[in-house]
Amino acid sequence: MAEHKEESESVVESMMEKISDKIHGHDDSSSSSDSDDEKSKASEAMKEMKKKVYRLFGRETPVHSCLGGGKPADLILWRNKKLSASVLGGATLVWILFEVLEYRLLTLMAHCFIMILAGLYIYSKALTFVHKSTPNIPEVSIPEDLTVKIARSSSYEINNAFAVLRQIGLGHDLKKFLMVLGGLWFVSILGSSCSFLTLFYILFVLLYTLPVLYEKYEDKVDAYAEKASIEAKKYYVIANEKYLSKIPKGPLKEKKFD
Repeated sequence: MAEHKEESESVVESMMEKISDKIHGHDDSSSSSDSDDEKSKASEAMKEMKKKVYRLFGRETPVHSCLGGGKPADLILWRNKKLSASVLGGATLVWILFEVLEYRLLTLMAHCFIMILAGLYIYSKALTFVHKSTPNIPEVSIPEDLTVKIARSSSYEINNAFAVLRQIGLGHDLKKFLMVLGGLWFVSILGSSCSFLTLFYILFVLLYTLPVLYEKYEDKVDAYAEKASIEAKKYYVIANEKYLSKIPKGPLKEKKFD
């Protein structure tokens, strides 16, 4: 009888241990599921916070993607410092030649072709004189696909510009009208103070410096831009209530008389 009681007690203890293990396992799984839920909720909250963060020009993608990605974006953002520095140095050399030294484009092209053709002619004659084969000069041709892509992208941008100008001319968007007027007025001031090549060089240098600086100090610039945008909207609302809302928009419709 004592042995039977001991066996029954051992069976009960083993059953209780199994039940407790299941309960603890359930608790652990529930706690792990709760932690997973908390992590998913935290990630969703972080995503919502990122969406709410103000970005310059309403940007939702990184600066590299906004610039089109690929090698052009790498060049502008100085991913390859040697290549970017060489391009900027070449542009600076061209500006010095045409603006500082007052060189002419047609003269420069003629001199370059003279030097290239004379060098190739002398080199090929020297090879034939020493009884060697003539140099293999590669054929240079512009790919047709590249020209088609450039033409399509240029036509798309030009058509968008014409569409914007048409909407402004019809008087549908007063805000764009004022922005375009301000931009043209600023361009006229720059054009009266410097030549077209100098203006192009300034824009080129800005293109090579502003994006990389913005990418480096992105958060600070976006914070200041948000404050400036809020202030500009306040002043625009005041100006719209006092002056702009009183201006008639678009052509007036003719009244029909029965």
